[in-house]
Amino acid sequence: MTNVVEVAAITVVDVTNFLTASSASLEAFKTANLLKGLSVSAIIIGARGTGKLTLARYILPHAPVIDASNFDELLDSLGKHDAIIIHRIDDISNLKRFEETLSRTKTRVIATGGFRFSHEQLENIFSIRLSIPSLSERPEDIALLSDLFRKEAQETFGKTTSVNTNELIPDVSENALSLRRQVYLHCLLSSVSEDDLMGIMENFLLQKLGSNNDYRKFLHLYEVPLIRAGIKRFKSQLQLSDKLGLNRNTLRKKIGEHSQYKLEIKESE
Repeated sequence: MTNVVEVAAITVVDVTNFLTASSASLEAFKTANLLKGLSVSAIIIGARGTGKLTLARYILPHAPVIDASNFDELLDSLGKHDAIIIHRIDDISNLKRFEETLSRTKTRVIATGGFRFSHEQLENIFSIRLSIPSLSERPEDIALLSDLFRKEAQETFGKTTSVNTNELIPDVSENALSLRRQVYLHCLLSSVSEDDLMGIMENFLLQKLGSNNDYRKFLHLYEVPLIRAGIKRFKSQLQLSDKLGLNRNTLRKKIGEHSQYKLEIKESE
């Protein structure tokens, strides 16, 4: 049986270059460069948004990318190409048949996948196994990616003024995918006008209205961001109630009504 080498790796979404803010990123860069000069097959395993396809393309920049769900196309590609990239190998319909077909060819494969198949199922096919940890394990990479996505978003939206993303709590629920989406949305909304905002709300509500209690049902869309913004700006319940023109009991009641949104405010001031 082929020995499987476990290597920690990290990369980012397709439009970015490799980043080496963390030790895992640096290790990935070294390993990817090593694989570029070898003729072995490898699999890159990790959660969604960790950059598996980008890393595969870095290793085999000229190889065709075949989605594993297109099984007939995948089998047809074996033997026709010196090397291929298989995207989402978890979606392959018959791993055993793929392995048998691959064994009759000299095609080199770099595959990407999640966690459907076990170590034992893959070790006869792939000599090297790259395991990509999630972004939540690499705060250095999160900071670097956030800055990269901010600059990218500013260029995309034609913004000339700087956008501050430091106050954001990074959304890495889908790794670089969710982080990039969050930064882009923040940059877009940082210059939104009142008319833009009302247009967004109108389009949203147009699809949602229809029950007999819609006014109260959607009132939180106004009240929750208003209270959140007030908490961030004024820091205390006393100041916030004064600025909103509400007495403290009414403000406490509003916060209690929206407890699921975790509105927090100082009670002592």
